[in-house]
Amino acid sequence: MSSTIAIVGAGRVGRALARSLRARGWTIGTVITRSFGTARSAVRAIGGGHPYGDVTRRVLDADVVLIATPDDAVREVAAKLARAGGEEWRGKIVLHTSGALDGRVLEPLARAGAAIGAMHPLQTFSGRGAPELEGVAFVIEGDRRAQKAARRIAHALGGAPVTLRSAVKPAYHAAATFAAPYVLVLIESATRILMRAGFPRQRAKLALLPLIRQTLANYERLGARKAWTGPVARGDFSTVARHRAALAEWPEEFSQSYAALARLSARVLDAHPERKLKQLDRVLPKR
Repeated sequence: MSSTIAIVGAGRVGRALARSLRARGWTIGTVITRSFGTARSAVRAIGGGHPYGDVTRRVLDADVVLIATPDDAVREVAAKLARAGGEEWRGKIVLHTSGALDGRVLEPLARAGAAIGAMHPLQTFSGRGAPELEGVAFVIEGDRRAQKAARRIAHALGGAPVTLRSAVKPAYHAAATFAAPYVLVLIESATRILMRAGFPRQRAKLALLPLIRQTLANYERLGARKAWTGPVARGDFSTVARHRAALAEWPEEFSQSYAALARLSARVLDAHPERKLKQLDRVLPKR
């Protein structure tokens, strides 16, 4: 059974979800962004919808309203929507897509009678095409009716809904940040070090990708501890010291991150972390 969904904030996430839902038979209703021009561009990218450059009561025509704005704008948008619709929100369902905020940020709409909640796809959105959503975890929380709607959307997209308590969402989102943007930071840092050593950028990329892919394959097949390699894993502290010395000529974030990651790897992967951490303290003095 198809439904109508309104999108408020059609950036990377909003566009991708709306486009994928439309491909699966959902009707895209109102599409609201900061200006009519960006809303019209979003409608073209989605392949459906009606563009608006500001909050409008037309969102009430939809079965579900999805707020996909940046986190710091969600509360203000919820308040504007509540003022625009008043008591007509009673019985409506409103979800936001923030990974760090819980559904309570939509409280102005709850007071107006809407069922509120959150639905966060555990996937990265580059803005260059819609990412793969089949099998992706969709973390949901909120009112019973809002959760039901979120699960329905997740299933429609081929995702796997996971219900979490509101209180743990910031920690959940921190985990996602470790796994995606911070991994990219580490790869780019390794690329720049290779480039200074003499690799052209493309050659550095081609050299690192097999190493990264094999590490992920080992993690998937063996688990983290058995896939763990490198000088900290094998207790080669003289090599760790040489790494530290080599990074001394780089901006301090490089050596600080290396030291923090060496300690973190011992903490989460070593069978006897306290012993290894004491050994690391001898070669990686704390500031």
